[in-house]
Amino acid sequence: MSAVRVGLVILLAGGISIGAAVVGQRWIEAPKPDAGLSVRQSAPLQTLPDFGLTDLAGREVSSEAWAGKVVVINYWASWCPPCVREMPLFIQTQEALGESGVQVVGIAVDRLEDVESFVAQYPVNYPILMANPEAVALSKRLGNRVEGLPFTVIFDRRGRRVFSRTGEVTAAELKAELDALVKAEDRPAPDEDAS
Repeated sequence: MSAVRVGLVILLAGGISIGAAVVGQRWIEAPKPDAGLSVRQSAPLQTLPDFGLTDLAGREVSSEAWAGKVVVINYWASWCPPCVREMPLFIQTQEALGESGVQVVGIAVDRLEDVESFVAQYPVNYPILMANPEAVALSKRLGNRVEGLPFTVIFDRRGRRVFSRTGEVTAAELKAELDALVKAEDRPAPDEDAS
């Protein structure tokens, strides 16, 4: 083998070794999931977990505040055209079904200043909470596998996840999901203690 070939083989082997070392080091140093949010990634959460986020006034709001209600959580951003298009639908939903125990909650994946400006220009009648990295991870655990926006998830009065959609929700889709929940939950529940 010529000296040139030996040199090229050594150079190639050295390059591969350095590349593997760099990739390995990045993999080792990669941030680990928060212990409080770790679950099996194979199946989305089936119930509304306890979590807290801040509203636009800086107050902590807990998911426990919506206990016993049908909850519609919508992840959105002011820079996301489909998110902005579906907001009037959520405003109408809150207005029409709020008295029936439906609570719409917006979780803004955005800068606080941009959300405040947006809401000042386009007021909403439901709470807007500010996402943090844990809230984004939560959206993935709730079924938003691609971490896209908008993302909507609906929970029944018992906190069971009954619907999730990455992408814009249609009026017909939302109406069908919520009408079924409101009507079903207006009927008396069977006595679970009866034998």
